Amino acid sequence: MDAVPAPVSALRPGLPAAKAWPCVPAGTASEAPRIAHRCAPETLHPALWLGHQLGRSGAHAIGSGFPALNAELPGGGWPRRVLSELLLPHPGVGEIRLLAPPLVAAQRAGRLVMIFDPPADLSAWALARLGFDVDQLLVVNTRARVIPGSDSLWALEQALKSGHVGAVLAWLPPRLRAERLHRLQLAAHNHDGAAFVLRELAAAARPTASPLRLSLRAGGADRLRVRILKRRGPPLEAPLQLALPAVLSEAAQRRSQSVREPARGLREAVFVNFV
Repeated sequence: MDAVPAPVSALRPGLPAAKAWPCVPAGTASEAPRIAHRCAPETLHPALWLGHQLGRSGAHAIGSGFPALNAELPGGGWPRRVLSELLLPHPGVGEIRLLAPPLVAAQRAGRLVMIFDPPADLSAWALARLGFDVDQLLVVNTRARVIPGSDSLWALEQALKSGHVGAVLAWLPPRLRAERLHRLQLAAHNHDGAAFVLRELAAAARPTASPLRLSLRAGGADRLRVRILKRRGPPLEAPLQLALPAVLSEAAQRRSQSVREPARGLREAVFVNFV
């Protein structure tokens, strides 16, 4: 059976073969069906790939800052215009340190970074150590004042649809319905940047509209165990072990043992949906 059947348009008289098959030389329309079988699928469309290959992104991927992770992500980095879904056993396993490189890169490119519904107060000092410009971060808390019947994800969906945000990081409510996640995925098509959504680990048992799903677990001091659950490509059997940047310097660690000062929190924007 032919792996890649020739389209009808390739056999129509008068249509140059190069328009139907980019890898078929012009002037060989009669041989297009035979030659097309030797074409790599990715030359036909960026959404196509062979089963043993990693898929290629239609847009330039965003480097993760971890070479071992880049090697296993389709396109060589975090994708644009889609959701990247990360599943956590609990908050604070190292997810912000993992995602800091692409978020900081978006800020340095002059683009807005939005953080939605963090489960605890964020330490501005620790974020600054990771390279963030904390004065330019926009933290949105949509659950501070929940009105019955309101949609706490409305602000996140609008941010993705706007196309004017550089990067998004959002903690989603537990037991999110599949159709609601699908709406966020559709909204992400307008978002030319990274969009990370963090969910509970139990969501791994349910299907997802996100083309990329990873699970994160602590792997020791300043280490993270990353398992790729879903990607455009073959499954990855063994988890990745990533070394995370240490937030505290040795001197700061020594000082923290003798003096315990409360971390300065970031100001939050509170969103209330009156619709």
